[in-house]
Amino acid sequence: MILTTADQLDSLDFAKAGGILPVVTQHARTGEVLMLAFATREALEHTLSFGEMWYWSRSRGELWKKGATSGHTQKLVSLHADCDSDSVLARVLPSGPSCHTNAYSCFDAPPVLAALAQLIAERAIEQPVNSYTARLLGDRNLRLKKLGEEATELALACADNDAGRVAQEAADLVYHTLVACSAVGVDADGILAALEARLP
Repeated sequence: MILTTADQLDSLDFAKAGGILPVVTQHARTGEVLMLAFATREALEHTLSFGEMWYWSRSRGELWKKGATSGHTQKLVSLHADCDSDSVLARVLPSGPSCHTNAYSCFDAPPVLAALAQLIAERAIEQPVNSYTARLLGDRNLRLKKLGEEATELALACADNDAGRVAQEAADLVYHTLVACSAVGVDADGILAALEARLP
């Protein structure tokens, strides 16, 4: 169930864990799990009211707003109760790292697209000598040529109705698309945001 109003919080089972619920916080676009925290009803009321994530600190015994001291807030996209109404999924857009260690995520387990985009960004900075990605990033003509080639190869595989080749060529095209986009300052999040805007 999507939670949009404070009244809907009545359906949650806060009593099961002594007045708190676990909150799984997920990047709304990439699907990456950013952190696990806890929330009281008041924290969730604040979250719905202000549109940013609030949690309950079990160690300090107090309400806290994510990013209040670090500036790394989490903008709420949607809040979902699980099937047992005893935990919550928060889909957010983070403004920076989510982990107290200053890591992007507490779990460091990005989905494939986010992991690939992260690797491309690292290659752009490090420029390893034997890196094909770094070579593409440094050579505009090669980058655009490969983009065209991969699109053509995917089209031919689709025309041949070769499912195995289609998957491989589509993967090649996605990779080369991410590299080409990265070279002009567009990351995977930007692409996913554009796709999200097309959803009904």
